[in-house]
Amino acid sequence: MGSNEQLDRLARKNDQALAGGGEDRMAKQHAAGKLSARERIDRLLDSGTFVELDRFKTHRCVDFGMDAEKIYGDGVVTGHGLVAGRQVFVFAQDFTVFGGSLSLSHAEKICKVMDMAMKVGAPLIGLCDSGGARIQEGVMSLAGYADIFLRNVMASGVIPQITAIMGPSAGGAVYSPALTDWIFMVEKTGYMFITGPEVIKAVTRETVTKEDLGGAMAHNTTSGVAHFAEPDDATCLARIRELLAFLPQNNLETPPCVAATDDPLRRDEALRELVPSDPNKPYDIRELVRSNLDDGYFFEVQALYAPNIVVGFGRLDGATVGIVANQPLSMAGCLDINASLKGARFVRFCDAFNIPLIVYEDVPGFLPGTHQEHGGIIKHGAKLIYAFCEATVPRITVITRKAYGGAYCVMNSRHIRGDLVVGFPTAEIASWAPRAP
Repeated sequence: MGSNEQLDRLARKNDQALAGGGEDRMAKQHAAGKLSARERIDRLLDSGTFVELDRFKTHRCVDFGMDAEKIYGDGVVTGHGLVAGRQVFVFAQDFTVFGGSLSLSHAEKICKVMDMAMKVGAPLIGLCDSGGARIQEGVMSLAGYADIFLRNVMASGVIPQITAIMGPSAGGAVYSPALTDWIFMVEKTGYMFITGPEVIKAVTRETVTKEDLGGAMAHNTTSGVAHFAEPDDATCLARIRELLAFLPQNNLETPPCVAATDDPLRRDEALRELVPSDPNKPYDIRELVRSNLDDGYFFEVQALYAPNIVVGFGRLDGATVGIVANQPLSMAGCLDINASLKGARFVRFCDAFNIPLIVYEDVPGFLPGTHQEHGGIIKHGAKLIYAFCEATVPRITVITRKAYGGAYCVMNSRHIRGDLVVGFPTAEIASWAPRAP
């Protein structure tokens, strides 16, 4: 074969790979309000920096007529590129090709970029839009999921792992996102569940929609599985870029420092009136947090779940810090099961990736009640203690008002190795809330 023929053949293969599942399926993808896999990558990465891997890989299944139906890329686009000039590795499942279903070859492509991300020490981003395991491959597709799960676990605490649920994710497929650090979900198009509405109806006779069962709001408000709910693909990808700006490349580096534009010695007179002297009067702790951070900017995480505790990222003199704060506007800032889990996971992430912690404490105690006791508040509350106790990053606590009972100990007190504890004039530390005579 001459060189011109080889080039022509390669060009045809390249065009076929870029076309995904074809124009009709691409049109359906757009009609559903979703970008294609390649469009998503283009929006996520700095322009012109994407380097694709395994573009011409196909499945190896010869049963059920699959041997005659092979599409280059096999339903997932993988590679690496830059976000704000820093390297990341990415895979984007292509729903236009076999519904984005996972075959062994599909899994091998994902595992390859995961291995490369670990070797290089760069964040991994997965853009999920898949119908699940490719049933024609039977147990081999399940083996592919297990290979991915293993790498998720091995990468945990070593490189940041981010998942965006931009379409369906069902069955065993949901465990890979659950093993990553941050989960974004697109409203109306993204959903996650172990068993779908049809199975639930057949087994329990319960009728539920996909959205109510595993949509973005269900997982952001009720289950706590997801951390962000975004209205569309473009907004979701922009928010991922924003999150990455606060994070280091890996656990051996520190987060990037940004030149501060405001005066570190500035005074905010509004703080004099923010915390009420009346211990029963609520206020928004986020106002205090924003006042302390550079440019008043606070990147809140998991805002819709367990609102009685607030967590997120900001900067002090350009350096990333993690924020953990009781929220008096919700349940008076009490710690409960959900708040303990939310706080513990965030603290452990910050500790793994060298992000100092600032704790704002206004906590009257743990939430009482049989629901909390029977739900395991003792063991779940202990997770927050464990997270703070083992954290070796710098930790500062600001007591704004109440610091009562065991909750005082838990919220990064000096006795669990908090480095510095300071108090507002309104701060109170006591074993129990004082009672009026």
